[in-house]
Amino acid sequence: MFKRFQLLFSISRSKLIARRYFVVNGFDGALTILGLLIGFSVNNGDVPLHTVITACMGASIALSISGLSSAYISESAEKKQELKELENAMIADLQNSAHGQASRFMPFIIAIVNGLAPLIFALLIMLPLGLAEWQPGLVTYPIETSVLVAFILIFFLGVFIGKISGSFWLWAGIRALLIALITSLLIYLVCLF
Repeated sequence: MFKRFQLLFSISRSKLIARRYFVVNGFDGALTILGLLIGFSVNNGDVPLHTVITACMGASIALSISGLSSAYISESAEKKQELKELENAMIADLQNSAHGQASRFMPFIIAIVNGLAPLIFALLIMLPLGLAEWQPGLVTYPIETSVLVAFILIFFLGVFIGKISGSFWLWAGIRALLIALITSLLIYLVCLF
């Protein structure tokens, strides 16, 4: 079963696509939740923690469903087109071949990766909020702690991107962190007015 799965991943080149979607949508999820947290922090804690958690959860679920459905629709169409071109080149029906299976199965896998990435990152960022809601006093500054978690995760996403690209990991992490800091500053300034 595992070897078959590896074969389908290999012939469809889906590993690279899934990894790219994981990074892109993970970054989107982390930055979106960070933006919500920065927006809520402008209110100096006047917003109930339950409201912050609900808003963040709503955004993360929406990003997850969007990622899941958009990736499935686009990847399914791409894989069907690739299979059709291969069938035309080989003058053969490949529906029952490994290529045919890959064209039907891999869009599901890619869609799941694309949909889960923002949800996973959002839930990790929201963990201090959930702990503070579950056990008041456990996390003294839940929004600020969640913002810190977001910055850490975004930094490590940058490091991961650096490892993939073969560039210096620290610079890649700092670059991702700078994007998050600039985004946070822009949101903060806009929310002040």
